[in-house]
Amino acid sequence: MTAWLNDRLPVAGHTIRCGVLGPAQAPPLVLVHGTPFSSHEWHRVAPWLARHFRVHAFDLLGYGQSDKGDLPDVSLGIQNQVLAAALAHWQLAAPHVVAHDFGGATALRGHLLNGLDYASLTLIDPVALRPWGSPFVSHVRQYEDAFAGMPAYAHEALLDAYLRTAIARPIGAAELQPYKRPWLGAEGQTAFYRQIAQMDMRYTDEVEERYGEVRCPTQMLWGTEDAWIPLETGRRLAEMLPLERFVEVPGAGHLVQEDAPEAILAALLDFAPLCAAAGGMVAAA
Repeated sequence: MTAWLNDRLPVAGHTIRCGVLGPAQAPPLVLVHGTPFSSHEWHRVAPWLARHFRVHAFDLLGYGQSDKGDLPDVSLGIQNQVLAAALAHWQLAAPHVVAHDFGGATALRGHLLNGLDYASLTLIDPVALRPWGSPFVSHVRQYEDAFAGMPAYAHEALLDAYLRTAIARPIGAAELQPYKRPWLGAEGQTAFYRQIAQMDMRYTDEVEERYGEVRCPTQMLWGTEDAWIPLETGRRLAEMLPLERFVEVPGAGHLVQEDAPEAILAALLDFAPLCAAAGGMVAAA
């Protein structure tokens, strides 16, 4: 769990957990996580970024420490509204944004559909082009009730195996536990299969033709060993976005934050808009 998510934001009658880390005078940077993760995925990156930025993070609706009860909608169709509400709550007009997986789709939808402005955008293995969703996801979408009703031990074993496929390096049980914890227990298990059942490619289809309209400096990182969304998809997407650069991260899987956090930090602090912002912070210090 992310210990510094100590604020609560009401959105559409539900509660989003959010928090801020770093000096108050530093330039704002927003982290948007993917699925089936939470803001914990930034735990190896956020403390270092907070040396130069005012880091903002939140758990998407239905994820992590945010409400996961009997929610009618936790799809990509609602998450850009959650992002817009979070930026309004923090009074951020044009922050730097770093977004992974579903967070990438959320940031792109917020930018293109909600008119959210960003000082820069860094995408990490984003969900953006069809087809997306593993064979496991496709199967769960057909049999949500059967999976949600599995014995707890079977669910945990399946969850463990599934999460490990997102990470290229061997990862110990203790390291994996924070990723599993939000999805354990009766509520967590139901919520896990609900968010999979509500995955729908129409939410990326409706903005795909507008990717060329992205109006902020943008870079994209992709793990070369991503077993969930292949590198070739990243290369196709790179041709559709007005990118400053496309960085392939050798040996990293879908969850680059765990496989190569140093590559993320290097790419961020070497990216011109962020480098300039961080340089201003260093100069002020």
